[in-house]
Amino acid sequence: MRASKNYPKQLNLSDFSDKSLLILDDDDPLRGRLSRAMEKKGFQVKEAKTVSEGLEIAKNSPTNFALVDLRLEDGNGLDVVNELSKNKKDARIVMLTGYGNLPTAVAAVKAGAIDYMAKPVDADDVEAALLASPESKAKPPENPMSADRVKWEHIHRVFELCNRNVSETARRLKMHRRTLQRILSKRSPR
Repeated sequence: MRASKNYPKQLNLSDFSDKSLLILDDDDPLRGRLSRAMEKKGFQVKEAKTVSEGLEIAKNSPTNFALVDLRLEDGNGLDVVNELSKNKKDARIVMLTGYGNLPTAVAAVKAGAIDYMAKPVDADDVEAALLASPESKAKPPENPMSADRVKWEHIHRVFELCNRNVSETARRLKMHRRTLQRILSKRSPR
């Protein structure tokens, strides 16, 4: 087993009697690729494409492991995380998203996730996250987001929460509306 640079200590899949893994993602190629790779690693994979399919699995046959996408066509993956955590207290859940930001990471962990990963991911990183030892802390990332990028992410998050209303977002962020419009019109910093 390859140890990821972010997860110093790992458990082994053989330590778990239940090797069931839910992969919930609406990206068909990614879900299929990860499913095949995780089956090769020894997991018993159940696939789901929608929140309703994920909730069905979480209620009727909760899995021991889960990789759950945050934003899906029919809702929010956090609903599945909550349901799975309720039905299987020791489930090891990793949130997956293409929209990585701090508030959603905090919400995912509060809902019961053990980690949070931004797309794209590979099977080795997913395995490392799912099997990370609970008492070990992840090492700091090699290439963290810049302060400008964090600020840009926060502004866009508030903008989305305000239903893309520029005036309301500017009021809540205590900035001039035109300054906000200039920031929103630019691409994300690296």
